[in-house]
Amino acid sequence: MQVSAVGPDRELKGATLIAGVLEGLEPLPGNEEILASVDERLISTAGFEGKKGQVLSIPHQEAETLLLAGVGEEASFQTIRAASGNAIRQVKTARALSLLATAEVDDSARAVVEGSLLGGYQYRSYKTDDENASKVETVEVVTEADLNEASVLCAVTILARDWVNTPAADKSPETLAHLIEEAASDAGVDSEVWGPDRISEEGLGGLLGVAAGSDRAPAVVILQYRPDGASEHLALVGKGITFDSGGLSIKPAASMEEMKDDMAGGAAVAAATIGIARLGLPLSVTAIVPVTDNAVGGDATRPGDVLRPVQGPTIEVLNTDAEGRLILADGLGLARRFDPDLIVDVATLTGAAKVALGGEIGAVFGSDRETAARVLEAAQAAGESFWEMPLHRGYRKSLDSNIADIKNISGDRWGGAIVAALFLAEYAGEGPWAHLDIAGPARSGETAGEFVKGASGVGVRTLVELARGMARAG
Repeated sequence: MQVSAVGPDRELKGATLIAGVLEGLEPLPGNEEILASVDERLISTAGFEGKKGQVLSIPHQEAETLLLAGVGEEASFQTIRAASGNAIRQVKTARALSLLATAEVDDSARAVVEGSLLGGYQYRSYKTDDENASKVETVEVVTEADLNEASVLCAVTILARDWVNTPAADKSPETLAHLIEEAASDAGVDSEVWGPDRISEEGLGGLLGVAAGSDRAPAVVILQYRPDGASEHLALVGKGITFDSGGLSIKPAASMEEMKDDMAGGAAVAAATIGIARLGLPLSVTAIVPVTDNAVGGDATRPGDVLRPVQGPTIEVLNTDAEGRLILADGLGLARRFDPDLIVDVATLTGAAKVALGGEIGAVFGSDRETAARVLEAAQAAGESFWEMPLHRGYRKSLDSNIADIKNISGDRWGGAIVAALFLAEYAGEGPWAHLDIAGPARSGETAGEFVKGASGVGVRTLVELARGMARAG
């Protein structure tokens, strides 16, 4: 899908309009004249009330089709974005004309562009039919800079979605590593890919332990963005499990169906780094993505085995399905070598986070309240939903091991997301660190608003906003 800006005097014939409408059919400022030209009987007969999620397609004298998209009781960045996403999917012609709301909503132009591009997303690599993508044209006041920024944010979010949606058979660790490397190179980001020999030489025992059961070799992707004049340094670490069978602690069949998306954290940090570079934000970024399958094989790590990560405590593995934290231990250890001002890891880590917060909200754990607050502020600016969870140190004793420094599960069912975060804290070092558990929102179970069923790309825009805030503060 393409996006471009046009002036408000453009001829509307042949285009499709998207007009945001408040509940009760109150028009958003800027849309009054168009809405007034519509026969209210058509609207009332159709039962359209402007509620969130409602979309009404009706014929119109100035355009072939007029789409009314409800934003609910209150216009906001999120509701305008969702309304645009709902409306764009109703477009059947080759192009669509989005009428930007001019309500007193911050970044309403960006909301319409994001909603249109993300809501119109289609993953069609395995479809035999070919559909023409719609062209989104934004009307009203939108600067080229705003349009470019929104387009970049959507492009890198879609990049992450594409990587996650790719079937596991077609994204071996090596393949995914080189896809990331290629995309990074196009954005001017330096990249390095480690194969199994280098991984072994560096002593990444957590990654090697998880990879041992697979016949596909592991990889580590290291991205570095170093603009001139940067004073702040952000390190990003992402979980890159290309398929998670659970290892010898094998998952039930139904639980494996979506496990191609267990590398969503790695996709998010790589795509965010590319977005930061494309936007030219003046801060340094290092992204580290350890990549492997978690498979069942004769050499697979067994419950009771002990792993030695690149630095930090030795690990007794009691459950091979708690594998993400094992590779993140190595990723965090590598990140600390670069001496960043802040480390953020992103992972589809625990079902417990989804139990606690549902499928739409990600969990944020911070080494301190200030760090967590910085991430939450960035998430709010990006329009993504995250919630702070407590890093309750009292639960740390549940990870004590009899034969190693730490074990990878607590052995009890309660507080699993907190316990996993406490495990990662052992490897994050002494500086500021945040952990984003996106097990819930990494995949959308339905198509609604700016989301399309499948990978969501969650976290990408939050990380870009976090980088923007750091650059501004620096």
